[in-house]
Amino acid sequence: MSIEEIWPTLAPETREWLIAHNGEPIPTDVASAINGADVSVDPTAGRRGVTPGIALSDDDVDWIEAVANDEDPALG
Repeated sequence: MSIEEIWPTLAPETREWLIAHNGEPIPTDVASAINGADVSVDPTAGRRGVTPGIALSDDDVDWIEAVANDEDPALG
């Protein structure tokens, strides 16, 4: 599942953290909240320029950025 599919099921504080820290390595408590929503966060994934660790895909980070900017993420 993508972040778009599980976004509505995430707790508001998890969504707020993801927006405020978009593209950063994800702490285990946030990863647990995401994994609990049926999305897999790859602990070996990493974005260019980001410390390796728990991370979302580039597509998921782009989607969250669009949401944070009040843009339509579908128009990507």
